[in-house]
Amino acid sequence: MKTQRKDIRNIAIIAHVDHGKTTLVDQLLRQSGVFRANQEVAERVMDSNDIERERGITILSKNTAVYYKDIKINIIDTPGHADFGGEVERVLKMVNGVVLVVDAFEGAMPQTKFVLRKALELNLPVIVCVNKIDRPEARPNEVIDEVLELFLELDASEEQLDCPFVFASAKSGHAVLELGDEPLDMTPLFETIVNYIPAPEGDPDADTQVLISTIDYNEYVGRIGVGKIDNGSLKVNQECVLVNAHDPEMKKKVKISKLYEFDGLNKVEVTEAGIGSIVAISGIADIHIGDTICSPENPVAIPFQKISEPTISMNFMVNDSPLAGQEGKFVTSRHLRERLFRELNTDVSLRVEETDTTEAYKVSGRGELHLSVLIENMRREGYEFAVSKAEVLYKHDENGKLLEPMEIAYIDVPDEFSGSIIEKLSTRKGELQSMSVSNGGYTRLEFSIPARGLIGYRGEFMTDTKGNGIMNTIFDGYGPYKGDIQYRKQGSLIAYESGEAITYGLYNAQERGTLFIGPGEKVYSGMVVGQNGKTDDIEVNVCKKKQLTNTRASGSDDALKLTPPRILSLEQCLEFIDTNELLEITPKSLRIRKKILDPTLRKRAERNS
Repeated sequence: MKTQRKDIRNIAIIAHVDHGKTTLVDQLLRQSGVFRANQEVAERVMDSNDIERERGITILSKNTAVYYKDIKINIIDTPGHADFGGEVERVLKMVNGVVLVVDAFEGAMPQTKFVLRKALELNLPVIVCVNKIDRPEARPNEVIDEVLELFLELDASEEQLDCPFVFASAKSGHAVLELGDEPLDMTPLFETIVNYIPAPEGDPDADTQVLISTIDYNEYVGRIGVGKIDNGSLKVNQECVLVNAHDPEMKKKVKISKLYEFDGLNKVEVTEAGIGSIVAISGIADIHIGDTICSPENPVAIPFQKISEPTISMNFMVNDSPLAGQEGKFVTSRHLRERLFRELNTDVSLRVEETDTTEAYKVSGRGELHLSVLIENMRREGYEFAVSKAEVLYKHDENGKLLEPMEIAYIDVPDEFSGSIIEKLSTRKGELQSMSVSNGGYTRLEFSIPARGLIGYRGEFMTDTKGNGIMNTIFDGYGPYKGDIQYRKQGSLIAYESGEAITYGLYNAQERGTLFIGPGEKVYSGMVVGQNGKTDDIEVNVCKKKQLTNTRASGSDDALKLTPPRILSLEQCLEFIDTNELLEITPKSLRIRKKILDPTLRKRAERNS
C-alpha cells in the first residue's frame, strides 16, 4: 500500500549556467542552520573541486540536505552547462519536484529550456525562482512572461502552468512571494517547497527497490551508489540483487556493507533507511548508474532513460616528443589507461575505447568543455600526455547516408557585431534560423550549425565581439553531412631546430606572425612556436644566435624589442590545433607540435595526402 513520507521533500535545483543555482543552495544551507554561527564558510560551498571554483561552474551534481521546521529537504544542485546535461537527466529520477532558477535580467535561456523540458517530461512539479532581482537592470515582470511562454512552448499541462513564482536574491539571502514585499530571508522559498512539492510516495512493506542515479567514487571505499528508495527499506548487511532495465540478463547477488544519508554537506552513516530517503551505498564493487537494488524474492528493475550519447572525440596518447617525461609524474601508457578508465567510474557521459596501438586511446564526450575539464584534472594530478584535435562522431542512416551532430547556437551580441558573426558562422556551415533585436542594443541570433563548425570558434567569437558576446549551444540531434569546413585560415610557425629560444632568433621570427613563446623556453624541431600571418606553415629558427664578428656598426647592438608572446590557455590551444597537430600536455607546460616532427617526412606526408 503506497504511503507518503511527510517528513521528507526531494528537490533538484535546475537552471541555465550562471543563473545562481549554487549560490541559492549556499543560502538554503546557511539559513537552515547547517553551519555553526561562527563557522567560516567558503562561497559556493557546493562547488567542491578546484576547477569548479575557478571557473564558477558546476560540473558534477551534488547532494545535500537541510532541515526546515521538522522536514528534511534533500537538495541536488545540478550543472547548467550543456556538456554536463547527462548529469541533469539522471538526478531528476531521484526527486519529486524542481526549483527552476531564472536570472531576472537574462530571462529564459537555451539551457533553461533544456532542463525544463526534462523536468516536464517526467511530470515533475516546478517552482520558478526568479533570481538576482536586485540587479540594477532586472526586469522580473517580462521574465515571468518569458518563462510562461516557455512552458506553453514545451506543452506543459494545466497543473504545471499553475506553478508558484518566488522572487529572490540568492546573493543577499532573501526571497519574496510578491514583487514589492519587504525582503527578510529565505523563508518564503522554504515554505513554497514544503507546501508545493509533494512528499515522496512508496510502499514501506513492499520488497526493496532502489534506483541508482549517481555514482560517487572514493579512493578508500571505491564506488558509492546514490539513489532514492522507491519501495521497502534498506538495512546494513541486507542481502540484495542488482538488476538493470537495459540488461535483462543481469542478476548479481550483493550485500549492503555501509549505508549513508545526507545531512548538510556530510554523509552520515545509518543502519536503516525507508521510502523516500536519498541514500549512498558503499561496498558494491561494480555498481553502475541505472542499476536497481532489489530484494532477492522479487527482483524488478526500475526503467531508466539511456544516457545521451557523446558527440565529440579526441585521441589521448603517450607523449613522445623530445621533451617527454621531464615534467610529468605519470607518463606511461599504463598510467594513462588506468586514469582514463578510472574516470568512467564517475562520468557516465564519457566513453574510452582502445585503439589499434597501446599508446593511444579514443576518448569521447559531450563537448569541448567536457573533455577540457578532464584534461585539466589529469594535468593537475601530474599526468603528461598528448591529445589530437577534437573531431565529431559521425553516424550513417539506414540508406548509408552520412549524418553528423547538429547544434542550435543562441547568440546575443551588440548590434554592430551581428553582421560579422553571421558571415563567420555561414562559412562554418551555420544557417540563420531567426534574428531579433532587443531594446538594449543587442541582437539575438539563432543558428542551426554542425557541431564541427563550432570546434575552435569560441575564442574567435570573443575576439570578434570584443568580449561582449554571449554564445550558448544545445545539441539538436543528427542531420545530413553539410560538407567540408576550413577550420583555420592561418598557418603555423614551426621551430626548425631543437634548443632554447633566443631573443635574436625570436626577433627575426616575430616579423612572420604572432609568437606563442618567449626567450629562454625549450623548443624542438617540429614544435609550433607561433601563428603565421598567412595560410602556409613556415619553419623559423628561434634558436639562432647573432654571428659575432670583429666589425661593429654604431647602433647595431641596441636592445632588440620583442612583442610580448601570446600565451594560450588550454581551451585556446585545443581550439588552435589543426588536424595534423597535437597538443602536448604536462603539469607545467602546454606545447603545440606537428604530428610528424621530421620536416622531410612531414612534407612527404603532405604531398601524399
